[in-house]
Amino acid sequence: MSEIQLREIHSTEFPIPMELQDNLAITSLSKIYNWARRQSMWPLLFGLACCAIEMIATAASRYDLSRFGMEVMRGSPRQSDLMIVSGTVTKKMVVPIVRLYNQMPEPRYVLAMGACASGGGPFKEGYNVVSGIDKYVPVDVYVPGCPPTPQALLYGLIALQKKIDGQSLANMDDVPWYGVGPSEPTPIPVLGPDIIDPRQRDLIRQQAERAAAGLPYAVRELPQIKPAAPKKATTPKPTAPAPAVATEAVDPAKAERLAKREAALAKKRAAEGGAAPAAETPAPVAEAAPAPAAAAEPASGEKPKFDKAAMLEKIRQRKASKQ
Repeated sequence: MSEIQLREIHSTEFPIPMELQDNLAITSLSKIYNWARRQSMWPLLFGLACCAIEMIATAASRYDLSRFGMEVMRGSPRQSDLMIVSGTVTKKMVVPIVRLYNQMPEPRYVLAMGACASGGGPFKEGYNVVSGIDKYVPVDVYVPGCPPTPQALLYGLIALQKKIDGQSLANMDDVPWYGVGPSEPTPIPVLGPDIIDPRQRDLIRQQAERAAAGLPYAVRELPQIKPAAPKKATTPKPTAPAPAVATEAVDPAKAERLAKREAALAKKRAAEGGAAPAAETPAPVAEAAPAPAAAAEPASGEKPKFDKAAMLEKIRQRKASKQ
């Protein structure tokens, strides 16, 4: 057994010298009480479905629950502090689970392990499955997963220890087992044609009386929905006219290139169609100098440009002469 670490329970505003912190601790009664309980949680040994295999793996040597003082799994509810509901809870099995919970001494805690124990899991709509064990016993920690891994179960146990650390003996709401008189046991469900919760006996009796009187029963009453008030018609606000976009001056060099392109396109259409269509008048250019006429013709010393239309015509003539 490892030595007691007094630094864990040290809780005071008065400083303690370093050489005395391993031999002396100043703390409160609630702190040392919770510290003793959180390090000796004894789980109740029972499993319901596939989550129990993961719980068994958590107790093996690889994960070692002994680090948390929870390795002593008891076969009797009289000696257990923690109930781990591991697996699918059927309507037939919820009856002994609640009976075992009532036989556990206080303080007692419940951990719902897996999706089935937390809310029904993939069998939630089944006719024989309970949609969560929290409908019958109070649950302190939920561990999600299908099934959850041993690491997830360890994280849930650590979360339970943190919850115990936050409890105080000065607040009776945190420790109801120290209240006046014994606590009332949880009503054990009755298994008949269906599962019956004794806490709902008044509602069951009321529905049975309505059925005997010929009135509609087991009908959920929906809340009345108030009609929405009509919205007031709002007059559209007049929109301000968009500001006029100022025309930008075109670069003379760009205008010259556009004129050359238009001339080349006109020559191409004339060569392909046989007749030159009427040239489109270009859009007026603001503040642009007219392109010189000699600019469209190549200079005397420059190489003439390639004429695609003339080349195609020569190829056609050669093919016609060969035929």
